[in-house]
Amino acid sequence: MGSDPIVFAPIRFYAQLTSTPMRPLLCLLLVLTAVAADKPAPVETDKRVQSDGKGWRIEKAVIKDAKLPRVLLIGDSILNGYQGHATKLLAGKANVDLWVNPYNQSEGVNKLLGEVLANGPYDVVVFNMGLHGWQEGRIKPGTFEPLMKGYVEVLKAKLPKAKLLWASSTPVTVKGKPTEINAEINPNIVEQNRMAAKVMAEMGVPVVDFYGLLIDKRELARGDMFHWTGPAYNLIAQAAVDAILRELSTK
Repeated sequence: MGSDPIVFAPIRFYAQLTSTPMRPLLCLLLVLTAVAADKPAPVETDKRVQSDGKGWRIEKAVIKDAKLPRVLLIGDSILNGYQGHATKLLAGKANVDLWVNPYNQSEGVNKLLGEVLANGPYDVVVFNMGLHGWQEGRIKPGTFEPLMKGYVEVLKAKLPKAKLLWASSTPVTVKGKPTEINAEINPNIVEQNRMAAKVMAEMGVPVVDFYGLLIDKRELARGDMFHWTGPAYNLIAQAAVDAILRELSTK
């Protein structure tokens, strides 16, 4: 664990370049060019909470019917687990984009969110952050709620017509004993879910309760603390899709 969860590829690239006999300014220009051409994916330094799938990415739908509503799913490895089933359930009903990332609440991610939303407009956004923010030092005490509020404000400013849905973070279990709750980490998840729910209530954003859905179904946990089996992902995919379709029906 550490207070610096994300390592960006340009930093490593810059370090490699400056180790060669090349002017620093030229090195910096090359780095900026590379970043502008193709923004690199972030890297999560905590080996316990990896992407568990295709990797951190923005994945845009292949649009065959432009008349269908557009949906954006934002989340971490849990999204990687449930997005396949959710996309199938929404086939012919919505075009689905993904932003799979390892970020926690921060001013930086709120700025990045605005850039991601430029891929819209979207009719519905389901968003979650939680399994990458419990580590000590990643979110300063007292800042979670204002940062979460800032995140929602970006969504509302960039997508004034979109319906928003917050997905709570899933339970954390004991490694090798998936039916047991992790007494060290899970209380942090519960507290962050509580604070997030408070912000969502204040800002009029409905909650899709992934935590409540799985807390009594821990036999479906993978056994590696954070991830789940297919049946669990199918359950939360169905919950997300049900909520999405409800929101679309009111537009």
